[in-house]
Amino acid sequence: MSEILSSSHDFHIDTFQVFNGNSSGNSLEKLEARIAAGAIHDSAERCDAPKCQLETRVAIQDDLYDWIIDGDGDFNQPTNIKWVTGPAGTGKTAVMGSLSERCKAGGVLAATFFFAFWSSSVGRRRKTAFVTTIAHQLARYHPDLREQIGRAIDANSDIFDKNLRTQMEVLVLGPLQKIARPVNSPGLQGAIIVDGLDECEAEQYHDTSNTDLKFKSLTPRTNDQDQLEILQVLQVASLDPSFPFRIIIASRPERVFREFFDPERSPGTPFAQKLDLHERYNADADITLFLETQLNRIRRRYNLHRSWLPPNTIKILVDRASGQFIYAATVIRFLQTGQREPPKVLIEAILKMRRATATSNPLEQLDALYFHILSSSPDPLLSVRWIRSIAELNQFASARSFAYNVHMLLEKDPEGSEDQEHLFGNLHSLLHIPSSSNQKTTRYGFHHKSLLDFLKDSYRSRHMYIEEDLLRGFIWDRFVSTCMRDCNIHAPYPRLYLKFLVYLPSDIDIALMSAHSETIPTPASTDWWVSLAIAYNQAGSLWRIFRGVHISVRTANLYRNVKLKLNLSLSFHLSALGMVASQHVESGAVPFYVVWDQLLGLHLAPCGKVVVIHSGTGFTSFYQLVVQAVEHLGPTKATRAKSSNRAVMIHLTW
Repeated sequence: MSEILSSSHDFHIDTFQVFNGNSSGNSLEKLEARIAAGAIHDSAERCDAPKCQLETRVAIQDDLYDWIIDGDGDFNQPTNIKWVTGPAGTGKTAVMGSLSERCKAGGVLAATFFFAFWSSSVGRRRKTAFVTTIAHQLARYHPDLREQIGRAIDANSDIFDKNLRTQMEVLVLGPLQKIARPVNSPGLQGAIIVDGLDECEAEQYHDTSNTDLKFKSLTPRTNDQDQLEILQVLQVASLDPSFPFRIIIASRPERVFREFFDPERSPGTPFAQKLDLHERYNADADITLFLETQLNRIRRRYNLHRSWLPPNTIKILVDRASGQFIYAATVIRFLQTGQREPPKVLIEAILKMRRATATSNPLEQLDALYFHILSSSPDPLLSVRWIRSIAELNQFASARSFAYNVHMLLEKDPEGSEDQEHLFGNLHSLLHIPSSSNQKTTRYGFHHKSLLDFLKDSYRSRHMYIEEDLLRGFIWDRFVSTCMRDCNIHAPYPRLYLKFLVYLPSDIDIALMSAHSETIPTPASTDWWVSLAIAYNQAGSLWRIFRGVHISVRTANLYRNVKLKLNLSLSFHLSALGMVASQHVESGAVPFYVVWDQLLGLHLAPCGKVVVIHSGTGFTSFYQLVVQAVEHLGPTKATRAKSSNRAVMIHLTW
């Protein structure tokens, strides 16, 4: 620029613009910031993901690979979408992982997306990053396509806030149409592989706990609604003449998928013939080969004799697997992770398990194996409570439910016998437990979703089943116990853990189950938690505690057989945790505190009550919060009786 204008004079510039020659590069950086990197088949997060063992599931992979290359052979009505299905444990994810590697090696992989319910990445559990992740991979697929996707982002700066269909049209179909290449041209063929779509959980767009009447008509979105939205977006893409890719979708045979791929329900969309791993292929030979290979590795690892296995071991295990790879894989993990007995003792115990008789439950053998492994814990029922609590916290408090936080919450007594290693020492075949160095950044995980399916089914898990109310009550118990313990410990806790405790009532309505708890909080523990909530500006958590305790108490008091002891403890709950800090907080210790003589238990005589709120910076709207809370309990009145720079007095009458 300086050289061009070096000898120029007597001019002025009305408009001056500098053009960056790498604008598409900047746009693709914006795109990359919106993807779920862990969902791509070769991501670091999937380093331990299942793959098909060499020489197993060969016929299935051959069929799918041939379809990707050649289609169904019907040129008059080509099909671009194929559904791969099968029950839990039939090896769908392993097949999709191995197929992705094979397609990549053959130069016919366009993009992949592996959903996972257990992932700490929200992007792998929800739809938000689906189209952007596909587009990001396609941008690497062809230079011309990369340029067009970058331009599309520049021209549509709000595209990341649009719905999935608009994103697909702008980020994928539009760039493909701009290239305008024949669909059979080199470099524009291949597969888009989507695995585990049935594990996609619903994205919520409003606060489902809001009790305001104007929100009553807003029902939460369901998982199958978001799963159907993704299916419909892929269907629209597959029907576009410029779309050159074949799409493979792997999922369980849930209703939304059965109905979507039913030819009678979608007569205008030609789908390829579905591939059912359970019906079409006999997996016994592959399971046999898998077990032979893995048991030989265990023999070499422990230097066992060649005849270490009892007679017919592999035949018995294959028979019990009933075509489910998850059974065989769980047996092998159990043998590899056993910490208290040698493999020979463990395999003999598995073989001695009572054989199931004829039953309507096709997962009977898998259930028996889960019973056997869980029973090896020193406290099986407590272990199940921990496992269910981990799953609950992973789902509703996912942003903060790292293993360290969850362990600190659930561990009732640090000096006792309820620590993670004591309970889970024999359960590593079912759970992924992060190493101690990674527990502050990694969540607990589950090797397979079928474990949670088993524990949530009262018919299958029988005496190990925990009702949802009792599970929430258990988490509430541990929350109260944690506050009582931690308020007496002066060692500084990591900010990560403190934020977890503060946000927990907002993430999951544990206070709704307070009536199921016999753990009575102390004023000091209440002060400690309320002080944290104030420090982190979390009025929402205070409101959830207040609302949850009152709803729980009111529900409990409707029953005539509620014991007097329970009523007394509930009364204490109200005075201790219903958004109340003790009167004993020293002046200036916290920005504000609430002194509440008695709270609104139904068992108390109707009378006027006075609430004194000491206000501080950042909480000037707390008066409105209290009014909203008590009006919800109605019929009540809340009037601002007295106000000063230091305090607000509110009279409550009902």
